[in-house]
Amino acid sequence: MLLAIVCLIAVSCARFFSKGASNAQLLTAFSNVNADEFQTLISDPNVQLLDVRTQEEFDEGHIAGATLVDANDSDFVQKAMAVLDKQRPVAVYCRSGRRSARAAMQLCEQGYHVTNLSGGVIAWQDAGKALIR
Repeated sequence: MLLAIVCLIAVSCARFFSKGASNAQLLTAFSNVNADEFQTLISDPNVQLLDVRTQEEFDEGHIAGATLVDANDSDFVQKAMAVLDKQRPVAVYCRSGRRSARAAMQLCEQGYHVTNLSGGVIAWQDAGKALIR
C-alpha cells in the first residue's frame, strides 16, 4: 500500500514538473526586441505585422502595415489564425508590450514564429518612430 502511494506521488510530481518545463519553454518561444530591431524585422515583406490593441487604440495611431486583432477578445487565437499564415514570421505589438507578450505566447502555442516589440507603441514612439492614423 505504501509503495502504491509513493508511486502515485512520484507520477503526480513528474506530471507537474513536466508541465512546468513546457510552460518555461513557451515563455522563451518568442523573441522580445527593441524598436530598432523591430523596425528592421518588419521591413521584410515576408513578416506579418500584428497589432493586438483595441480598435480605439489602433485608430489613434498604429505602425504602417499592421493588421488589428484585439488580444482581449475571447476568440483572439481563432481570429488571429484566420488572418495569419503559419509559414511566415509574425511581429506583434501592443501599447506597452504586455498584451503582445501574452498574444505571442498564445500564437507560439499554435506553432507560429513570433517576435514581440518590447515596450510596445510607447517604446516605438520614444525611439522617434512614426505611427499612422
